[in-house]
Amino acid sequence: MLTNEQLIKVGSLEWFYREENPLGRTDRLPVVLLHGLPSQSYSWSGVMPALAEKGYRAIAPDWIGFGFSAKPDKRDFAYTPDAFINALEEFIKNLEIEQFSLVVQGFLGSVGLQYALRHPEQIERLAILNAPVSTTAKLPWKIQQLGLPLVGDMMTQDPLLVDRTLEGGSGYRIEDKDLDIYRRPFLKSSDAGRSLLYTVRNLQLKESMAEIESGFGSWTQPTLIAWGTADPWLPLSQAQSFASSIQDAKLTKMEEVGHYPQEHWSVKVSDALLSFLRR
Repeated sequence: MLTNEQLIKVGSLEWFYREENPLGRTDRLPVVLLHGLPSQSYSWSGVMPALAEKGYRAIAPDWIGFGFSAKPDKRDFAYTPDAFINALEEFIKNLEIEQFSLVVQGFLGSVGLQYALRHPEQIERLAILNAPVSTTAKLPWKIQQLGLPLVGDMMTQDPLLVDRTLEGGSGYRIEDKDLDIYRRPFLKSSDAGRSLLYTVRNLQLKESMAEIESGFGSWTQPTLIAWGTADPWLPLSQAQSFASSIQDAKLTKMEEVGHYPQEHWSVKVSDALLSFLRR
């Protein structure tokens, strides 16, 4: 199975996404996978073939401003959670997907959770991998400083920034062949760094967490919280208390796994997702 790389124009925005289709016809709902900061859809490369093999169409977009999707100026795209949610809504509509399972990870994964709360009728199942889910969640200093005046402007123009953040959060070295893909947008133009800067500045984490904490109290769809216990930024305790507040939630602990589980532990992630999707 080959991952298809697609570009589609939705309104004024161009989305890049990766897609892995199952062989033959399938009655299973598609799975949409959303990456965190400062990553891109490439991080799901190890997980998508496993899903397709078991009959799921897997779709992983690069968020607007990230990877190989459009990087509009802040006058044309606000880089706030609402702007991302509205753009995602149009993207899903454009692909003519009415119902799907949603997988979110990391900072920006919170935007996926807000999307789910605002469109519960579309979400069959929800899987959360090391994403902020609590008002006690804080943006780690490594990411926070990317939004600072002057410092952030300089740091986000450094292509090595991606390596340092992804390796800092995961606790493992990333292969050069993979880093080449993560760095490419930053080497191509200054737009990637600028979009990252705007996103960090406009993340509105406090407000998003308040919406997530109150909204998920009445959430009834099956939910998997698969958590890398070695995450230096988001402690397991946040996942545990979130899981206990949801009616139909299952918490799976992944030992030795850091903030970006799909990056180094795609087999563990695939196994957890597949047993949950087929539950």
